[in-house]
Amino acid sequence: MIEINHEVSNLKGVGPLLQEKLNSQNISIIEDLLFLLPLKYEDRTQLFDLEKAPIDHRCLVKGKIIDSKILFYGRRTLQVIIDDGTEKLKLRFFYFSNNQYKQFKLNETVVCFGLLKNNNNKLEMIHPEYKILNIYEKFKTEEALTPIYPVIDGIKQGRVRNLVQQATNIVKFSDPKDLIPASILDELNLPTLKTSLLTLHSPPKNIHIKNIDEELITFKNRLSFEELLAYYVSLKNLRKLALRKNADKLYQGEMRTEQFINSLNFKLTSAQKRVTNEIIDDLSLPRPMMRMLQGDVGSGKTIVAAIACLKAILNKKQAAFMAPTELLVQQHFESLTRLFEGQEIKIAILTGSLKQSTRKNIQHLIQHGKIDLIIGTHALFQDGVIFKNLSLIVIDEQHRFGVKQRVAFREKGTNGNSHPHQLIMTATPIPRTLAMAAYADLDTSIIDELPSGRKPIKTLILSNNKRKSVIEKIKIACQNGQQAYWVCPLIDESDKIEADAAKNRFQDLSDRIKSIKIGLIHGRQKNKDKEMTMLLFKEGKIDLLVATTVIEVGVDVPNANLMVIENSERMGLSQLHQLRGRVGRGNRESHCILLYKPPLNTIAKERLSVLRDSNDGFYISQKDLELRGPGEILGKKQTGLPQYRIANISRDANLMPKVQKTAEIIMKNFPNRTNDIVSRWLGSSEKLGKV
Repeated sequence: MIEINHEVSNLKGVGPLLQEKLNSQNISIIEDLLFLLPLKYEDRTQLFDLEKAPIDHRCLVKGKIIDSKILFYGRRTLQVIIDDGTEKLKLRFFYFSNNQYKQFKLNETVVCFGLLKNNNNKLEMIHPEYKILNIYEKFKTEEALTPIYPVIDGIKQGRVRNLVQQATNIVKFSDPKDLIPASILDELNLPTLKTSLLTLHSPPKNIHIKNIDEELITFKNRLSFEELLAYYVSLKNLRKLALRKNADKLYQGEMRTEQFINSLNFKLTSAQKRVTNEIIDDLSLPRPMMRMLQGDVGSGKTIVAAIACLKAILNKKQAAFMAPTELLVQQHFESLTRLFEGQEIKIAILTGSLKQSTRKNIQHLIQHGKIDLIIGTHALFQDGVIFKNLSLIVIDEQHRFGVKQRVAFREKGTNGNSHPHQLIMTATPIPRTLAMAAYADLDTSIIDELPSGRKPIKTLILSNNKRKSVIEKIKIACQNGQQAYWVCPLIDESDKIEADAAKNRFQDLSDRIKSIKIGLIHGRQKNKDKEMTMLLFKEGKIDLLVATTVIEVGVDVPNANLMVIENSERMGLSQLHQLRGRVGRGNRESHCILLYKPPLNTIAKERLSVLRDSNDGFYISQKDLELRGPGEILGKKQTGLPQYRIANISRDANLMPKVQKTAEIIMKNFPNRTNDIVSRWLGSSEKLGKV
C-alpha cells in the first residue's frame, strides 16, 4: 500500500524524467504534493445558458458551432461562433494550428471555459479552454471547484492536478499524522490535518467562488500554523545547540572600557547604555552571545558595536566587523579608526577588490594575531582567511544574511573548543511578529531613542509635475552652502538599468544647474571611484550627489540635509525610511522630497502618507509589513527570512504569539514530536543545519 511518505515515483505516470522535475521543486515524497496548495480555484460546477452567464467572469458554457473561419484583419485570427439556443458567443484564437481550425466543424457541440466579455453588445471569449464533444458523449460538470496549482516548469496544469489528486486519494483512506496534539488543536479551533488538506485541494460544491478565501482561511491557517511552528522550533533548537558550545569569557578591561566611554566627545543615550550593559554581560559568559541589536536610523549602533569590539581586544582577542558593501566597510573603517585613536588598536580592511598581494599580506597578519580588528565584506569568511583567536563577530545589516550565514560565521571563528560571540546589527526596525518568525534563535537589544539635538526630518510628497521647482530649490540650497542627494532607486531588477537612470539624471541636472558641483555614484562604478566620490562629497567639494540605492545604508555626511527620491510610489516604506536617514545627521533642519508619478492609487497615497507623518522606524516597518509584506522590510533579495511554502508572515502575523506558546508546550511535554514537525516542513536535521 502506498503511503504519503513514499517517493513520488510510486504515483501513476511518474517516470524518471517527471520525478527529476518534481525533485527540482523540492517535491520528493507524496506528502510534498499535499503541501503544494492551489493558487486559486475556478468554478466549473455550473453550466450557464449564454443569456444568463455572468459578464467579466470565468464561466462554463456549451453550444453548437454555427460558423468557423480564419480572419486576416490586422492579425491572423481563428473565429468560431457557437449558439446554445439562448444567445450566440464568439470565440477568438490568435495562436492556433491548422489542426485546431479543422477541429471546429459545423454543428459539433463544444464546451468552453473562459473569461466572458461583452464586446459591442456581442458575447466573446478569447483563447478559452475548450472540449469538442463527440455525438454520443454526455458532458458532466465538475463536482467541486477546480484547483489551479503553481506552475512547475515543464509540467502541464492537468498533470500537476492529477498527481495531487492521486495524493489526496491516498489521504482519504489513511490518516496523515497530526503532529500537533488534538488538545492544542481544539483550544486553537483548528481542524485536523486530513480535513484541511482534503478541503483545500477539493473545496465543497456549496462554497461560492466569491467567498472562497474567507471560507478556506481556517484550513489554510491550520497548515500555516504548523509550518511557522516548524521554523520557530528549528530556530529554538539551533539556539539550544549553540548555547551548549563554549566561548571565551571576555570579562577583563572593565576600567579601560569605562575610560573609553568617558573620553567620547558625546554622551551615550540611556538606551545605548542599557544595550551596552546587556552586551557586556553576555560577553562575560562562557557560552556564545547571539544577540541582535536593533535601532532606528541614526540611533548610534556603531558606537555600541565599537565598545563590544574594544572589550574583545582588551581581552587579547580578535574582533571581526562585517558589512554588506565595500562602501560601508570603508565608512566603518574610517569611523572606528577615529574612535580608537590613541588606543593602540591595529585595524585592517579585507574585501574582495583588494590586490591579491595586499590581501595575502593582511591574511598573514590576521592568522598571526597582528590585527586586532578586521573590517570587511563576506570576504572575511572565505577559506583563505584564518583567525588566530577570533572571539567576536559583528554583522552589520543583518537582513542581508540569513540563518545559514549566521551558522557559517560562527563555525568560521571556531578555535579549538571555543566559539565566537555574535552581535548582529540592523538599522531596519523589525516588528515583533516578524522578529519571532525570522530571528527566534537570537536575543534582542533595542536602541529606542535618538541622540539629543536631532531634529526630525520634514518629508514632502510631490508629483513629477513639480520637478522644475524642486530643482530650483536644490540649486538655491546648494548655492547657500548646503549639500543634497538626488536618489534614482532601482525599479527594474538590473544594476545596469539603475546605473543608466542615475547617469541620465546626472546629465540632466548638470545641464540645468551650471552653478553647483554635481557628483555621481552607482553600484557599477569601481570601488576606488565610489570612495573618491564619497570623500569629495564629505569634504564639501560636491554640492549635489546623484546616487542609486548604494547610499541606502551607513553613509554619513552631516552637512547633507536635503534629499530627493524619485519613483517613491514604487518603493517599500522601510527602504524609503533608510534612504531618508542619510539626511538629518547635522544640527540643521532637513527635508526629504518624495517625487511620484501621477496618478497615485489609494494604497500608494496611504503608504507615502505614513512616511510623511512619521519618523519612527518601528511604526513605519509595522505599516510596511501590513501594506507590502515582509520582503519589503528585510529586502527583496534578502536571505534572512525563511522561504515558506504556505505561510505568509504578513498575512499570518497574528498566529505568531500562539505559535510561540504552542512551541513551548510541545518542546516541554511532547519533545519527541518536535523533530517530526521540523522534518515534515524542512527535511532532515542535517538539512536543517544547512538551512
